[in-house]
Amino acid sequence: MSDRFELVSPYSPAGDQPAAIEKLTANFEAGIAKQTLLGVTGSGKTYTIANVIQQVQKPTLVMAPNKTLAAQLYGEFKAFFPHNAVEYFVSYYDYYQPEAYVPSSDTFIEKDSSINEHIEQMRLAATKTLLSRPDAIVVATVSAIYGLGAPEDYLSLRLILSTGERIDQRDLINHLTQLQYTRNEYELHRGTFRVRGEVIDIFPAESDSEAVRIELFDGEVEQISMFDPLTGESLRRLQRYTVYPKTHYATTRERVLSAVDTIKAELKVRLEQLYEQNKLVEAQRLAQRTQFDLEMMAEVGFCNGIENYSRHLTGKAAGEPPPTLFDYLPPDALLVIDESHVTIPQIGAMYKGDRSRKETLVEFGFRLPSALDNRPLRFEEWEARCPRSIYVSATPGPYELREAADEITELVVRPTGLIDPVVEIRPVGTQVDDLMSEVTERIKLGDRVLVTTLTKRMAENLTEYLTEHGIRVRYLHSDIDTVERVEIIRDLRLGKFDVLVGINLLREGLDMPEVSLVA
Repeated sequence: MSDRFELVSPYSPAGDQPAAIEKLTANFEAGIAKQTLLGVTGSGKTYTIANVIQQVQKPTLVMAPNKTLAAQLYGEFKAFFPHNAVEYFVSYYDYYQPEAYVPSSDTFIEKDSSINEHIEQMRLAATKTLLSRPDAIVVATVSAIYGLGAPEDYLSLRLILSTGERIDQRDLINHLTQLQYTRNEYELHRGTFRVRGEVIDIFPAESDSEAVRIELFDGEVEQISMFDPLTGESLRRLQRYTVYPKTHYATTRERVLSAVDTIKAELKVRLEQLYEQNKLVEAQRLAQRTQFDLEMMAEVGFCNGIENYSRHLTGKAAGEPPPTLFDYLPPDALLVIDESHVTIPQIGAMYKGDRSRKETLVEFGFRLPSALDNRPLRFEEWEARCPRSIYVSATPGPYELREAADEITELVVRPTGLIDPVVEIRPVGTQVDDLMSEVTERIKLGDRVLVTTLTKRMAENLTEYLTEHGIRVRYLHSDIDTVERVEIIRDLRLGKFDVLVGINLLREGLDMPEVSLVA
């Protein structure tokens, strides 16, 4: 572990890179708020940014337009900075159907989702790293503009343990319960703890492979050590350890009870409005749903869809922006927006789509008006929270060109000396046979092939056809979850198969140098 960024790379900056690194670094240190790095495909933009991070020595948030590109950037920065904290922050849903109401058919669609535990652990690790280490790089998607728990609550709840500190075992167990850890004497897994005599084992929510053992003696912390929860092997001793909440939405019992009171007050006002408008069905529906949620919160401190009451739980006023990942960033941080011509329009679109769906839910009595404040940031709110920024793109959009008009740094000469690929247009009539012969030629050379189709069905049928002809092939489309997508692209690069068929395969920024043909 190092407090300084330490770039590890077998090569040195070349081509246009040295001048670009120098200019971007000088502008950042001069306090220039917005810059654009305009670099052609294959000019080494990620390596250039890694060198800038090494020069400025500031915590960095890198935003990418999709999970696949974010995963690639995470891997690259991990390789460039093996001694520093590189984290990954994307949506933890493998599947997400938001609650919605369709008035025309009187259909209510209940929220349904599937959470990826591994990605949830990585999100918790990202916020912990930003709050505790100066050498942090977090690679994120637009998930970064969605509401999280407030960092003040997150920090105030943490449990700090030091060797020699006096602490009562019951107080320690109560504190862990408040952090939403659950006691499990049989199976120790992420977000649980167990008690054996005066030894308490905790599996931190943000850890993927290490647990912490607290050994007490006569009301005092005698020893703190990290151990492998699978083998029980002790890894190292510590003088001090901090346990962070199991979820970003953890809050104190007092705050939950206070929120229950303000929700009841809002419910009373809203029911009066609905009765005045003679919306009796909507009023009855809202009262029933909200009372159930209130009872759950009062009894267990939690309910399904608790994020819809986030305004009450954080104590924010109506219309105020929610706390997001940007609130965890220190003010002197660096923000890098990769493929900015795609990412920036995405940021602007998130609020509008979310708002229209929730207004329908509020109007028809499925949610209180305060649910409208459980939302992503508006574009202007996001702009106000941005630290000094670098927009990275081969084709910057109008926003980047306008905002950083005087500070555009170009990367035109590729260090590898590669030229742009040749594009050929061929007749449709014999396209499958033509493809088969081209694929066979590429496989003989040890290269890989991408094949783009128009629909999922076409991708699956073509994959089946190529497999029947002895070609090692797989397909990639939206039904495949985040982690598996990354594994498929990695397997293609490693040569476990030769042809990848799919829709939208030519995503901005994906690096697959082994591919020599796109059909």
